[in-house]
Amino acid sequence: MNFKTLIWMIGVGIALHGCTSLKKFSSEDPITQFATPQEFILQKNINHANGSTKEYVYVWGAKHKEIEPQSLYPRKYLNQYCSAKEGKFKLLYKSSMTLVPNSSDKKRLLAAGEVKQGIGAYQCEQADGKNWIVSIEPVAEHKLKEGSETRVVVLQTKILSIDEAQSLYKNKAENINIGDKKPHLNEQKNKKLSNKMTVKKDLEAKKDLEIKQDIGLQKEQKINSETLVKPASQGSETPQQQQLKAYVAARRDLSKGQNLVNACNNAQYAYNYGKLKATSASVYKDSGMLVARCLTSVPAYSSRFSNPKGQAVKILQNLATQHNHVGAKQKLTQLK
Repeated sequence: MNFKTLIWMIGVGIALHGCTSLKKFSSEDPITQFATPQEFILQKNINHANGSTKEYVYVWGAKHKEIEPQSLYPRKYLNQYCSAKEGKFKLLYKSSMTLVPNSSDKKRLLAAGEVKQGIGAYQCEQADGKNWIVSIEPVAEHKLKEGSETRVVVLQTKILSIDEAQSLYKNKAENINIGDKKPHLNEQKNKKLSNKMTVKKDLEAKKDLEIKQDIGLQKEQKINSETLVKPASQGSETPQQQQLKAYVAARRDLSKGQNLVNACNNAQYAYNYGKLKATSASVYKDSGMLVARCLTSVPAYSSRFSNPKGQAVKILQNLATQHNHVGAKQKLTQLK
């Protein structure tokens, strides 16, 4: 390695300022100490601490092709974690980059082998019988800085249940494991994996039920996921119902990882109503939490603002001080 290359690498390291750094493995910090892959992802900073995505360099430039692309790091380290648990790590679903909203970004990433080799849904079958699925998906890409040949990809690394994986990749990506001409065996295998990966239902499901009961819905209305909920088209609905509908649409799409910009717009629309009378305060507060999440972890949305993190902090401070919101307090601690 010549002197110019060394200086260039140091400069890039400073520019990244830790955004794409991962905690190194050592004998004092063995992989096996992490009980779950989710804990491993959090502690090893595979995602940013304040969100569900992180930037990784996938093209260093023509003069530095010998440097390993960082875009392969999430798959590489999760593979190592699986192996440390005496497990088998394999590709379950190929990625079709459905989370990339910008067509030019998607076109560039589809041509980048340094990205395609490290994305998709991967399954680990541990020796102790535990199984888990991790999704590594790109959401955007851009130059590291103006005039630079270095390009980064924004990756979302997320642990999924088998149902969530099927929902995200069904009819959108090829199932790699269904290729042995024995579909019934794979179906039995999937059912077995589903039973092992059963997760307790969280407050999200309860909120759905409470919301439907509050507004007397017998069936959940289908909201056009491509169109922002607008009061002009809801003349017969009260502000409370409009706020509620926008919140439901936003939370649904964000939880599924689809139509992210539209979901964030709906969250902002619901939050802007404020706390309305004769409605649950949780709708307003939870809408604010969704907006803060969008400002810190949805680049396609947060890029519209000059200081998205600062705006997120203001929203969280309001919820924490005026409404004593525990989740807002925890999020503020993470953002510090």
